[in-house]
Amino acid sequence: METEDIWRISVFVGVLAFVALWEALWPRRSQRVSKQIRWPRNLSLIIIDNIMIRLFVPVTAAAAAIWSANANFGIFHFIGLNNFVAIILSVILLDLLIYWQHVIFHRVPMLWQLHKLHHVDQDIDVTTGIRFHPVEIILSAFIKCIAVVILGVPFLGIVIFEIVLNAAAMFNHGNIKLPLALDRVLRIFIVTPDMHRVHHSTMPNETHSNFGFNLSLWDRFFNTYIDQPKLGHDEMQIGLPQYQDETKTGLIQLLTMPFRRK
Repeated sequence: METEDIWRISVFVGVLAFVALWEALWPRRSQRVSKQIRWPRNLSLIIIDNIMIRLFVPVTAAAAAIWSANANFGIFHFIGLNNFVAIILSVILLDLLIYWQHVIFHRVPMLWQLHKLHHVDQDIDVTTGIRFHPVEIILSAFIKCIAVVILGVPFLGIVIFEIVLNAAAMFNHGNIKLPLALDRVLRIFIVTPDMHRVHHSTMPNETHSNFGFNLSLWDRFFNTYIDQPKLGHDEMQIGLPQYQDETKTGLIQLLTMPFRRK
């Protein structure tokens, strides 16, 4: 388990630093709100999220995978699936789970009150990809653990999935410039920054589209895909219309946002 944590932290720090450097050298858009305002809030949220996970989630998804293997429990174990195939299917099916979880958090009002913290960010960059309300993170952790046990996900499968998911979230939220021809090819397979940026538009139909975090096929298959923002990437407005004042979206306001009256 310690090795798993080392790998996850190493990849997290490495991808965060790499995408942040890419943003500094080749940004896709001009930033409206300075990083000095946004980054302390976003990075503070991930620290709080990790503390809350440790306090309120008794087991990790990796621990659930180990229990499943020891108990020979889960669909993959019941059908005697080859371990290599089980790992590949685990990454694909868990990615599908995250897609539908994302859709549901948009469509259920009570869950949207939690998830909208992610969308209130008035700009989008690498730190937006790790900016979530602690309660949403806790719910997501429980959902993931249940899925791991039901499927019988191998330990290596969940480790690979969580590393890829975290790296993909930081990559596709990055304010990074990709050649348009390369973007067109990549988005056939994975969610690119230009594809996911549409999801952070203030226009409601665009906000509720492009839900994928890693594999891009789910949005096309379930008809939630929008190719480009109506106003273009340079002119589109990021965030939610009613939360455009960065002075009113400090850390305390963000944490209490789901529990305050409209």
